[in-house]
Amino acid sequence: MGVVVPLGEARAASEGLQPLLDIVQEDMEAINRIILDKAISDVDTIPELAHHLIDSGGKRLRPMLALAAAKLCGYDGSNHVRVAAAIEFMHTATLLHDDVVDESNARRGKKTARLIWGNQASVLVGDFLLGQAFRMLVDVGSLPVLRILSNAAAVIAEGEVMQLAAAKNTATTEDEYLAIINAKTAALFLAAAEVGGAIVNRPAAELAALRSYGKNLGLAFQLVDDALDYAGDSSRLGKSTGDDFREGKITLPIILSYRRGNEEERAFWQRTIAEGEIADGDLERAIALMRKHKALEATLERARSYGAIARDAMAIFPAGPEKHAMQAVIEFCIARAH
Repeated sequence: MGVVVPLGEARAASEGLQPLLDIVQEDMEAINRIILDKAISDVDTIPELAHHLIDSGGKRLRPMLALAAAKLCGYDGSNHVRVAAAIEFMHTATLLHDDVVDESNARRGKKTARLIWGNQASVLVGDFLLGQAFRMLVDVGSLPVLRILSNAAAVIAEGEVMQLAAAKNTATTEDEYLAIINAKTAALFLAAAEVGGAIVNRPAAELAALRSYGKNLGLAFQLVDDALDYAGDSSRLGKSTGDDFREGKITLPIILSYRRGNEEERAFWQRTIAEGEIADGDLERAIALMRKHKALEATLERARSYGAIARDAMAIFPAGPEKHAMQAVIEFCIARAH
């Protein structure tokens, strides 16, 4: 399965986040304190469930991007920390909602909150975290930042509904799928990058560059996730290889394999994905078909293309540690082996 993550790329993945971590470490410590404070509630289930996911080992990439973008744009206040904490709460809320919609049993190597506390509690705690996020944004007092993140929240919800409509539908096209992940995943990456410039009222050209960077980074990130679900290391993924397959989730490797397959192969996808009839050995056959039609390679090639667009978008900014760190994140997202 090394076709997806060659050795050199795996090494790049392990190193790609370090420049970003170096420039945001102090701010991330402040964010951690805010997260702990804002997850408190008199309702016992809320902090228990929230901390279950918050403490489960996520990289907090989106808030780190917001911090780096603010530093890149010359921000010297403290409100960027509250904005980044709000972004992490928004992301955590979407994970809680995602796991309920997808009926997922594991995330980052742990049982999902819905398995422990139930679907209803997971959805409601997700709503609580969204509410806390927007409380923090109101305290920041920046209308442009509030507009960007409220728009992102609406777009993400639209993406969830779009994905639900496409579930198990083998007729889904690549364009339709890209529209889903643009809303569901890329929207928050875009917003995280853009708010870094919006909080400093940077020129429109710079905000457009940050939007392009975030959007294309998010698309690349999701496409790599799609490939890793079939060719990744489950111990590093934090979930079992093939979870997307077992959940009947339509992702790009399936779309490409279905389109490129013959009649008998399409019948296989129809039985396993559309009808949910999965037998022993079907996952192995699915992966074999993806290899036959080079669907995993093609998915990663598309991810690299979006990564290149993200890198080019940063050309407007002068060289410096922040720009270097944000470009290194592109390599991390494409090359990561977990």
